[in-house]
Amino acid sequence: MNAVPRTRSLTALLLAVLVLVLTTAFAPGASAQTSVSTIARALRTGPVYVDPAASAQLSRADAAALTDRIKKANKPLFIAVLPAGYPTAHLFADLRAATGITGLYGIRLGDRFDARADASVMTPTARQNLVNSVQGEDARAQLTDFTDRALANLGGHAPRGWHAADESGGSGAGLIAVGAVLVVGGAGAYALVRRNRRRREEEQRAALERLRVVVDEDITAFGEELDRLDFHPAEPGADDAMRADYAHALDAYETAKQRMAEAARPEEVRPVTEVLEDGRFSLARLAARRSGRPLPERRPPCFFDPRHGPSVADAVWTPPGGAPREVPVCAADSARLADGLDPVIRQVDTEQGRRPYWDAGPAYGPWAGGYFGGGILPGLLVGTLLGSMMATPSYAADYGAGYGDFSGFGGDHQGGDVSGTDFDPGDFGGGFGDGGDFGGGGDFGGGFGD
Repeated sequence: MNAVPRTRSLTALLLAVLVLVLTTAFAPGASAQTSVSTIARALRTGPVYVDPAASAQLSRADAAALTDRIKKANKPLFIAVLPAGYPTAHLFADLRAATGITGLYGIRLGDRFDARADASVMTPTARQNLVNSVQGEDARAQLTDFTDRALANLGGHAPRGWHAADESGGSGAGLIAVGAVLVVGGAGAYALVRRNRRRREEEQRAALERLRVVVDEDITAFGEELDRLDFHPAEPGADDAMRADYAHALDAYETAKQRMAEAARPEEVRPVTEVLEDGRFSLARLAARRSGRPLPERRPPCFFDPRHGPSVADAVWTPPGGAPREVPVCAADSARLADGLDPVIRQVDTEQGRRPYWDAGPAYGPWAGGYFGGGILPGLLVGTLLGSMMATPSYAADYGAGYGDFSGFGGDHQGGDVSGTDFDPGDFGGGFGDGGDFGGGGDFGGGFGD
């Protein structure tokens, strides 16, 4: 007679336990958050991970679009979208250690965003400028902008694991499709290829001619500097070091003229501006020796106009409508900025009139890349027209591989499936807002964990 009450009591007890379990599992701030190992496993097979508890921030369609864009670019960019309450201590370092893959890691945590990178694929300065440029945006816009700008400036290659599934499936169907195209429309496809090739050649010739005007101005300006130098190798006080600097500058001038005369494609302009930058540095060394001053350190040229010569300092500058960034400046422009004046900016011809070179279009990419190699250019160009155009897949295809190596971050680095970290202590260690390597959280727009 007591069987029914006992059964009801047992059922009620089981229901109570079930309610308690479900309440605990889905309560805000529950301890059962996704582990770093789980996130790392997901990132090993694809570049974007959206935590189930943060699915409202980024839709599946948007996540798929970012995934497709990153895979097509073949760059080691990793994005994780996590809930606001996710623990932040050592998050970047632990995630990087768990994946074991060299790359750039961006994390959206609630409404905050930050990123860290191996120095072999992006410098700390470029990475910080990139992060600053996307602050304050909603998740979709922020991650889209971050992806576009990062892909334009990121070195290395995507891990092989991302493409393993794609390569294993559908390969037979792909061969059949290619064969069908060749059989059915071979003549038409060949004509289309020839037409596209001619179009690219015409665009490259036009880009080269625009570049030729600017580079000729640079070569002429450098020649005038040599004329004004008034240095004679046999003059009293001249030593072998001075004569070597002078000879090197003269060689740079002649080499620049020769290479520009022989240039047949836009990307062949980059070695011309590289040698001009090297020649101007030789003149700076010669000037220091003649006046008895310490030899200058090797620095990039003035960002505002490379004809100003080697920079002497870094100054904070904000382009119209853009985010603040540090740029290398010559002494004259440093003084102008300190006085609240505008720097003297290099203007070039465009269809819309004279514009700063960074807002003049993709043709000026090789010209700028020759002057600002070694990893500085990506951070300087974030948010500019040239930087945005470099993010498009057609940019490298239309203008050649010589345009794509602006990063100077070791572009041949595999970004492989297993690699040791080279994060320096000030870049990727420590934790969010824990007083560690992220500046006490200052790098995260207020910091995780504050």
